Amino acid sequence: MSAYMKSHPTREGFFGPYGGAMLPPPLEPHFAAIREAYDRISKSADFINELRYIRKHFQGRPTPVSYLKNLSGQCGGAQIYAKREDLNHTGAHKLNHCMAEGLLARFMGKKKLMAETGAGQHGVALATAAAYFGMDCEIHMGEIDIAKEAPNVTRMKLLGATVVPVGFGGRSLKEAVDSCFQSYLSQADTALFAIGSVVGPHPFPMMVRDFQHVVGVEAREQFLEMTGELPDMVAACVGGGSNAMGIFSGFIDDDVALYGVEPCGTSSKLGEHAATITYGEDGDIHGFRTMVLKDAEGNPAPVHTVASGLDYPGVGPEHAFLHRSGRVTYTGADDKEALAAFYALSRHEGIIPALESAHAVAFAMREAKNHPGKSILINLSGRGDKDIDYVTEIHGFGDGL
Repeated sequence: MSAYMKSHPTREGFFGPYGGAMLPPPLEPHFAAIREAYDRISKSADFINELRYIRKHFQGRPTPVSYLKNLSGQCGGAQIYAKREDLNHTGAHKLNHCMAEGLLARFMGKKKLMAETGAGQHGVALATAAAYFGMDCEIHMGEIDIAKEAPNVTRMKLLGATVVPVGFGGRSLKEAVDSCFQSYLSQADTALFAIGSVVGPHPFPMMVRDFQHVVGVEAREQFLEMTGELPDMVAACVGGGSNAMGIFSGFIDDDVALYGVEPCGTSSKLGEHAATITYGEDGDIHGFRTMVLKDAEGNPAPVHTVASGLDYPGVGPEHAFLHRSGRVTYTGADDKEALAAFYALSRHEGIIPALESAHAVAFAMREAKNHPGKSILINLSGRGDKDIDYVTEIHGFGDGL
């Protein structure tokens, strides 16, 4: 583990001023128990060996790094590479932390895994973990996302999960988190709320980052083997930010420029994007301190992005800290850029990306021409099977792009 990761967060779960655990009193002992259990098993040879076995023989890790030769030629300038988390079992990076959370739940004697989901990939991954470990599974998902991500809803149900539609407020990811927390209050003795990103009360931002660290470790080693040097730039999409922290963690102590790509939606107007670091301010959400998009009353604002998995008015506290410290540069891609990248990667490389990941592809396509002789490594955090019906029904097949 890197020097940076060993020193961040603090024992209380703070990354600078961000993080912590602000919980209702009934949940405090349950999160304390999770922290204690993680402290015990994270350095356990038995846990580490079983997780390695699962990653190799069930998930299919390591996933490769691919040189995107055709896309690089189309864009001109920098050479573009992708860490292929779309090839991880279930089609995204999410299974990396879900299988580990399942192991943690089993160690704690829990019988059920429950979580929120936006794009549905975390829900599918957690339902997969529940099936693997013989546990019940409850997934909360906004009605808007259920309609947009129908294939993933079907997968969750096939895997045995109960999918709870969330119909209040914006009917998307924030409300799914609210709904799941409320349900968890009455089940905390027997269930683990397996939070799906580097968000939530401590220890989840730390745990999920640590479980996703495998992405950065693999990518660094693979890129060195392929090219003999480290990439000049590493980029990943950022909603909550788990895939980004996974790949950033492999390079954070290196002289490598790191870029987080936020969803800029349709405009900079509040409610028409989900670019929290770009437009947000310090605040509290879902039991931790971070940067938040706020409305006129100071409450979490409505958000929009074409990518359901990035549809969140907050961001992981470590990202807020890395922005404040200047170690990571946060920029954005709008819906049109993400859709153009979705079609471009499909047409030129034979890889259909998730709409979330397409934001990172869009960044690489945009920046390549400005950096001739450089290399850009993106985290292709998921595949686009879940998005193809929605994209083609609304936007067609990209003809003319």
